[in-house]
Order: sequence, then structure tokens, then C-alpha cells
Amino acid sequence: MSVTSLLAPVSGRDGPVALPDAAHWMQGRTLYGGASALIAYTAAVRAHPGLPPLRSAQIAFAGPVGDSFEVRTDVLRAGRNVTQLRSELVMDGAVSLSATFVFGEARKANALHLAAKADPWPGAPEDQEPLGGPQIPHFIGKFELRRAQSDSGKGAPLVRRWLRLKDETGLDPVSCLILIGDAMPPGSMRAMQRNGPMSSVNWMLNILDPDAESRDGWWLVESASDHADHGYSSERLRLWDADGRLVMVGMQAAAIFG
Repeated sequence: MSVTSLLAPVSGRDGPVALPDAAHWMQGRTLYGGASALIAYTAAVRAHPGLPPLRSAQIAFAGPVGDSFEVRTDVLRAGRNVTQLRSELVMDGAVSLSATFVFGEARKANALHLAAKADPWPGAPEDQEPLGGPQIPHFIGKFELRRAQSDSGKGAPLVRRWLRLKDETGLDPVSCLILIGDAMPPGSMRAMQRNGPMSSVNWMLNILDPDAESRDGWWLVESASDHADHGYSSERLRLWDADGRLVMVGMQAAAIFG
């Protein structure tokens, strides 16, 4: 199922949604977080056309999202420049995903400070080693991956990869960023003492450029743990284009089991 096919059943009206074939977008027993967040975003913008660009979002992954659920959207506040919307995915009467999206009109810059380029630079994506995908249906099979760090296995709690969608036909820039921004596993997996499952609890993101595009569809994606203890990790997520320009940043709490 392509991304556009995945989103086709999302009409913008509150009520039940059934995804005919979501198997290739699953991560264990739930839809991959980037895909479920994109469904919530798509429901919001289709319910309220004409919104300004997305600037920020706060997403709570409260429970598994399967191939059928209910969608609920409502406006929290509509101001002169900023509109805040809530979008929820509901399974069996319980909220599985709750997202608050902040849309804002561009204004003349008063503060101006551009983010530094990616450092260390891993080299252009087309020059890096391709990485294989899973042999079973799994969301990561929808992406082409290439190496973007020299070390592997245990070590510094940071994961970096070059990544691009195998099929992104018709996907607007913001939707693309939401879909791929949560693709890396928590960086803390490299500091785990034992093998065990991990799960994203939430995701806060800021979009620096809602019109961002990248050469040949390649993006540099990073997750890094600032602190891991007591079964949780505080993670930083960053996304650069193929020229090293930072276009999205985020934070995430990850639960670590095992």
C-alpha cells in the first residue's frame, strides 16, 4: 500500500475509518508512529481546508492503532495568525493517539537565527552503503536506507541513517516530514544492556521549513538519547535535507523494556 492509498480512506469527517491493507505500515501490533501521526494530521487538514502551514505538533501515543478506528477532530483556538487543532484516533472507545497541531501564518522575521548544518557530515547519500530491509511486512520496508554513521552495535546512544520513501507520489512536504521524522529507533537502543522491546510514548516536533524538499528525496534522520534510566529515555530527533540543512527537530520519551 502506497502512502496515498493509506490516506485515501481519511475523508476529513469524524467517524470510522478502515484501512484496507495496513500490514506494510505496521510496527508490531500498531501502525508505525509516523504513519498514525500523518493520518491524524491528514484528518485535521481535510476537515479544515485553508489552514496556514503546520509549525508544531504534540503527539501522544496512548495505545496501539490498528487498521480500523474512529477519527475525531476539533478546533481548540482560531486566532488571527495561529490555529490550534486537536485530532484523535480512537480504538474501541479509548483514545489511542491524541495530537495537537499548531498552524501559523508566516510573519516578517523579527528574530533571525538559522540552524547550523549537519555536523559531523556523513557524506552525500548517494555515496553511502545501502542497508537491507526486513523480510516480513514492516513499515521500514517502505523506505530505502543508507548508512550515515561509521560505528554500529553498542556505543554512543545515537542512530543516524540516510532515508527516502520508495513511493512518495503526491505527498506534500509537511506530510512527508511527519511520515519520516519518527522512522529511526531510539538512540538509547545502542546503550541497552539486554535485548528488549522499545516503544515511543510521545513525540513533539517543530517544523522549521514547511516547504522543505530534498535532492532525490533523501533525508538525514537522527535519534539520540540525552538520558536513559528507570526504563525510559529522553530522545532528541533531528531531520536534515540532502545538503545538511536542518528542517525539523523534535523530542520524544521512549519506554525501554527487557
